[in-house]
Amino acid sequence: MSRSTVAPPHAQSCAYSRAARELGLKRSQFDLAVNLGRIRTVPDEGGGGRRVARTEIERLRAAPGFPDILTKSVHAVGTTEGAAVMQVPLSRFTRLAKLGLVVPVSFYLNRYRAVVWLYLADELRQFAADKDNVTLLTGRTPEGMRDQLAAGVDLRPRNWRGRHLGFLLRQAEGPWQRAGALAALLDPVQVAQIARDPYERSHLNRFRPGPPAHGAPGSPAAHLVERITTADDPDEIAWLRSDLTHALEEARAHEPAPRPTVKPAPPRPVTEPERPASTQRPTSTERPRRGLLGWLRRRSV
Repeated sequence: MSRSTVAPPHAQSCAYSRAARELGLKRSQFDLAVNLGRIRTVPDEGGGGRRVARTEIERLRAAPGFPDILTKSVHAVGTTEGAAVMQVPLSRFTRLAKLGLVVPVSFYLNRYRAVVWLYLADELRQFAADKDNVTLLTGRTPEGMRDQLAAGVDLRPRNWRGRHLGFLLRQAEGPWQRAGALAALLDPVQVAQIARDPYERSHLNRFRPGPPAHGAPGSPAAHLVERITTADDPDEIAWLRSDLTHALEEARAHEPAPRPTVKPAPPRPVTEPERPASTQRPTSTERPRRGLLGWLRRRSV
C-alpha cells in the first residue's frame, strides 16, 4: 500500500509562538512584524486563528542579514530612547509626537497605569535624516504649532488608531472582516446607529477585533485602553462612520447576515365535531328496550 505524501495542515505551518522562536524574535516583536506586513500569515484551516507557513519562515531565514535586519526593522523605542535616536531633547521629542509628526506604532501601560508610547526606531532615523525637518529638530517651534500645544493638542492616540486600523485592514480577508475592523474603533452606540438590524449587528460583532489586552476586563487599565482605542474626535468619528456604512453595504451585497430559520408549525389533526346530545340518535340496543317497556305499560292499563 502506498503511503500518502500529503502532510497534515499543521505540519505545513506553525503557531505564532513557535514561529517567533524560530525567527529569533520576542513575541511583541513578532506581533509587530505581522502587523507591519514583515511576516505573512495564513488562516488556520481548523478555525484556530492564523498561523505562519513553513515556507514563510524559510524565506525569512534565507534572507541576507537574517536575523539582524528583521530584528532591526521591528525595533520599537519609547520616548527617552526615541529622543536619543533623533538626537533631540526629550521635551522636543514629546512635542513632535503630540503634534503628530512622529507616529507611535504601539503602546503599553506601565505599573502606574501610565501610557508608554512606542515608535519604530527606523522611522525616527528617517525623520531625523530628512533635511526638511532640520528646523523642527533644532529651531524654534513654529507659532501655529505652539498654539496647538498650548491648547492641549495630543495626536498620539488618534495617530495610533489610524495606524492600528491599517494593521487590521491588512489582515482582513473579506467584506465583513473589513467592516469589523472599522467598527473596532467606534463606540458600540455608534455602531448600533449604523447597523440597526440586530442580526446584522451580531454578525458584525463576530468580526470586530477587541482592544489590545491590558489588565482584566472591567479593570481601570482595561477602561483606559478602551478610551485610547475608541475614536473621540468628531472628524475621526464622522470618517469612520462613513467608511463603516459603505463597508456594510459591500458586506450585505457579498453575503447577507445569517438569520434564524422559522420552521412552519405542524398541521393540526382534523377531528369530526361531536353532535349535541339532543340530536344524537339512540343506539340500536336502546330502541327495542324502550319499545318493549312501552308495550308492557299499555298491556297493564
